[in-house]
Amino acid sequence: MSYATSTSTSTLQEDLAARRVKYHEADVVVVGAGVFGCAVANTLANQGRSVILLERWMKEPNRIVGELLQPGGYKSLQRLGLAHCVEDIDAITNVGMDVIWYGKDMSMKYPYPNEGRRPPVRLSSLPANGHANGSANGKAKSEEQGVSRPKGCSFHHGRFIMQLRRTCMKNPNITIFETEAVATVKSDDSPEILGVQTRTVNPATGLKEADCFFGQLTIIADGYASRFRKEYIGRAPVVRSKFYALELIDCELPHSNYGHVVIGGNTLCLLYQIGTHETRALVNVPEKLPEASPAAGGVRGYLSKVVLPQLPPSIQPSFRAALEKDDKIPASMPNSWLPPTKQGAHPGLVLLGDAMNMRHPLTGGGMTVALNDAVILSEELSPEKVPNLGDHAAVRRAMATLHSRRKRLTSIINVLAQALYSLFAAEDKNLAKLQRGCFTYFEMGWSADPMGFLGGLIQRPPLLAYHFFTVAFVAIWLDWKDTGLWKIPVLLWHAISILWTASVTFLPVMMEELMF
Repeated sequence: MSYATSTSTSTLQEDLAARRVKYHEADVVVVGAGVFGCAVANTLANQGRSVILLERWMKEPNRIVGELLQPGGYKSLQRLGLAHCVEDIDAITNVGMDVIWYGKDMSMKYPYPNEGRRPPVRLSSLPANGHANGSANGKAKSEEQGVSRPKGCSFHHGRFIMQLRRTCMKNPNITIFETEAVATVKSDDSPEILGVQTRTVNPATGLKEADCFFGQLTIIADGYASRFRKEYIGRAPVVRSKFYALELIDCELPHSNYGHVVIGGNTLCLLYQIGTHETRALVNVPEKLPEASPAAGGVRGYLSKVVLPQLPPSIQPSFRAALEKDDKIPASMPNSWLPPTKQGAHPGLVLLGDAMNMRHPLTGGGMTVALNDAVILSEELSPEKVPNLGDHAAVRRAMATLHSRRKRLTSIINVLAQALYSLFAAEDKNLAKLQRGCFTYFEMGWSADPMGFLGGLIQRPPLLAYHFFTVAFVAIWLDWKDTGLWKIPVLLWHAISILWTASVTFLPVMMEELMF
């Protein structure tokens, strides 16, 4: 680049920055500086777009989800040029998932590309101290030194968000405003959305004052509690349970560098390390659960009387200590399911991220979906394909392509999350049979593809359907063995019942994902 070209570019950037500050005008207005908002703002800005990024609260957030980044999500982070955002935040490498089902232990690693059937790792093969590599939590050595196996990472959500925001702050094509978006700005003579209305705190008075920001395209990414979802999507998330969170200090997980799912005795608990000394425990509590009712001691009573005894002995001391730290009800988040909605119906506006699509956080797939969407969106809205973001027809075509492309990954992540939650929560006897079939399937060694789905590494929805219904047939076989092969009418009825339960668990969610 010549000196003259460099000077010209710098001058243009300064002019656009001045316009963003003085007139609140840009090519793109992004509402929400979370994972998706920051990622898409930075990527579009790197393409030369002028970007305004709006965030209600610029302090470090303290959330209990958005802490586990699967390998597929990390690959998207790399493609976006944001891999440095997981550095210097005490992030922990994640190599797989460990499922503890009624005391039985099965650890499974993320697969190599095109990896087929591999033997499972059993607890009996581990060192006597119970750790996969002989090390205590937070002091683990690499289990696969010198081998390039897909890996994810986990961390404190707020630290990761602040790294993303600092990256956006350094981008000369982005101006960030701390302000609360409250409504869209609509054209008087067309359906076009021109920007957003906000309320900004006046530092001199401490009062909120009305403000407006304008862009050729407004991207709403204001999260799970979106203010704009009802007006522009018209559907609400379905919530069947909540995750209650504890932060365990110096917890000894059975396997270092693995996420853990504990199932059994009316317990569903997800654990993963988020720092050298900190481990997140998320306990699923369904709505109107009798064991968590006020008469039974509430949520704290449920955690101490029901969940704690089901946890591995090495986890129990830190779990008990976290619970006894104070007498408050632990922080919670609703476990929401919101099927995707195709965007482009409102000229000048798109809703993406959790504002548009959510799934149960059991599988830790939310950030993988968000970052994959940011990659696709930046490609489809690139200046080469859409030179002018005010060309609403071109943006609408880009959105159609986005929704078509994202299905290969997001349908798997979303369906897997909802299906596994149904199986692992097992609210009826057929789901309990499918749950047992799933664990047996893993014991048989068929974990490579399922772990590839979990990690966001395999983008083949029909293959997910194949594995899910194979699990159903394993469940049928186990049920037949228990019932007795001579009871033919009973066996047939049980088989039909299990297949029906598998179908109503899997197919409606998959249809919602693929047909929108």
